[in-house]
Amino acid sequence: MNFTLETILIFVAVGVGLWLLSFVVEALRPAPKAPKALSWAPDIPVAYVGVGGCKLRYIKTGRGPNLVLLHTLRTQFDLFQKVIPALAKQFTVHALDYPGHGFSDIPKARYDTDFFVRFVEDFVDVLDLSDVTLCGVSIGGAIALVIAGRCNPRITQVMAINPYDYAKGRGMARSSLLGWMITTTSDIPFVGETFMRLRNFTIMKAVLQGGVANAESIPPELLKEMYEVGNRRGHYRAFISLLRNSPSWEAATKIYGNINIPVCLVWGDKDWARTSEREHDSRLLRTAATATIENGGHFLPLDQPRALLDQIEAFAGRSQHCTPH
Repeated sequence: MNFTLETILIFVAVGVGLWLLSFVVEALRPAPKAPKALSWAPDIPVAYVGVGGCKLRYIKTGRGPNLVLLHTLRTQFDLFQKVIPALAKQFTVHALDYPGHGFSDIPKARYDTDFFVRFVEDFVDVLDLSDVTLCGVSIGGAIALVIAGRCNPRITQVMAINPYDYAKGRGMARSSLLGWMITTTSDIPFVGETFMRLRNFTIMKAVLQGGVANAESIPPELLKEMYEVGNRRGHYRAFISLLRNSPSWEAATKIYGNINIPVCLVWGDKDWARTSEREHDSRLLRTAATATIENGGHFLPLDQPRALLDQIEAFAGRSQHCTPH
């Protein structure tokens, strides 16, 4: 047997071994139970609602105009834990876990832009909300803009924070070396699934901390819960589907030109989006107000909660403008 053939056979054997091992590792992962109360706000009741055949986890708190908060990819509504208590003093705040995220159901589906947009629109319909301000981060920002572009009559204004609608949806690759590896391998059949099944806390921590300007901005308990949520059956497959359908976020920007309600675009100065990508959204949304928050990364609700609160309160509080930073 020549050296080249022997090397190939060893490589194949190692690959098959890792592939088989990944199934064992995934099967042995303990799936977390949904907490009955929020550790950061035990007085806010956790509820579930049926939407599109799925059970979605959500919270409702406060009094005032309706404000719906939309989280980023691979996180959950707890991303807003530093701002919800203050927002509840002025707004009726709703925050949900998307399907395949947090403790909502994980359907077998194509996790593209239309999938998320449809569920958020249905969520607002099922709760019969009106005069809604949609405030989303990352894919949440893109979801809000697409819903506005569809001229949903329940939505009256939108705040898009670090909208994830550029680089063919590969912005996460800029979070860290491990983020780049996850994003790159996700498109490769078998390899992407194998890599995802072999994930560990160190990998997840590096990717999530790559989304903040200050690594200590993510509460350790939240970091741990977001990692453990990934152990829920079917979660990694949903995440792989989201990554493989990520070009749909950039493609959806073509609908932004239909928006005829107030929009505020907010970026962290250390967000993954490049200047040219931010300017692209500004050109599509010529009447939108814009603001940049200093020393803020992709997960602005965790990184710069006070500065973000100022922006949300100024805009959603009916002044309909961002406060320049």
